[in-house]
Amino acid sequence: MAQPRYGMVIDLRRCVGCHACTVVCKMENDSPKAFSRSWVEEIDKGAFPNVSRIKLPRLCNQCANPPCVPVCPVAATYQDVGGITVVDEEKCIGCGACVTACPYHARYIDPRNNKADKCDLCLGRVEAGLVPSCISTCIASSRFYGDLNDPDSEVSKLVKEYNALPLSPEFGTDPTVYYIGLEESGAKELLPSLKTKT
Repeated sequence: MAQPRYGMVIDLRRCVGCHACTVVCKMENDSPKAFSRSWVEEIDKGAFPNVSRIKLPRLCNQCANPPCVPVCPVAATYQDVGGITVVDEEKCIGCGACVTACPYHARYIDPRNNKADKCDLCLGRVEAGLVPSCISTCIASSRFYGDLNDPDSEVSKLVKEYNALPLSPEFGTDPTVYYIGLEESGAKELLPSLKTKT
């Protein structure tokens, strides 16, 4: 049997941009005020009166080939058996190499302890048999979590049925967060921010 590879599918057709995922993530992980492990990017598209707002939920992409892992000089960033990229706070020296290496800008240095932090798909909750907090709180039921290596899992079926896509596959990181309706939503217009956001 294949090793599990946990990931997430986000249905952009359902997301209403309520930011409940951001709020619950901050509460669950006690993130510092100016940072979040999960957030929603928004941008207005079009010109009045034909304007729409694009909503793109963001988090660590849990890459199968994460550039943040090999750059860590003390092996504080590693992948667990399910492929989830984790930060060992005890080992982390706060050098920021992993933050710089992440092309998705999904990492930050927590100013309270000078340690790297990021989404770990609520690993503690998952190990307790729960789903990540952003999934259980999503009012639109737009998020799904599971084993992408299991062809019978809900996430595998959603990726296949809806041709769900990851963000910026050209980075070569092989992300395990997929989006339904990425091209149709116009959310790709937000992608340049992946390279320029600070």
